[in-house]
Amino acid sequence: MRPNALDEVIAVYDRSGAVTGTATRSTVYAEGLWHATSGVLVRSTDGERIYVHRRTDIKSVYPGMHDCLAGGVVDPGETIEEAAVRELAEELGITGVALRPLADASWDGEWNDRPMRCHLFAFEARYDGPIRHQASEIADGWWWTDRELADHLADPEWAFVPDTRILVPDMLRG
Repeated sequence: MRPNALDEVIAVYDRSGAVTGTATRSTVYAEGLWHATSGVLVRSTDGERIYVHRRTDIKSVYPGMHDCLAGGVVDPGETIEEAAVRELAEELGITGVALRPLADASWDGEWNDRPMRCHLFAFEARYDGPIRHQASEIADGWWWTDRELADHLADPEWAFVPDTRILVPDMLRG
């Protein structure tokens, strides 16, 4: 998360997915307002591996948890694809790759005993080049097969970002 990220203004949505306005990230989280996130599943060019990472312990939401999407909230006036491109560049240093829509869902969940309501959008990119972690957001990363990721996700003790977890069945093969 960028410095002072809780003060950033982000797009606010309604339950059906229409943009209704803006609010600070801290207000969105405190009041459980609907917002949107956009992320990218990075798959090797041969399609055999997925890039998985662990979030830093200083993230305000889901610190230290694992994820397979490089992503974040959608900013005001930004499309979901623009957000995905921006987040992929910020978090993993990947630019200039084609994105393919992969999955979407709405999650009316909970985080820290507060409602967390989010429209989730996932894209896929094929990439084998160098990866550069954004130090404030990603602590570590590695490549896994779909089976390795699925095996870890089957373990309820494995700390994985809960909103991405609902998208995973539509992202994995076999």
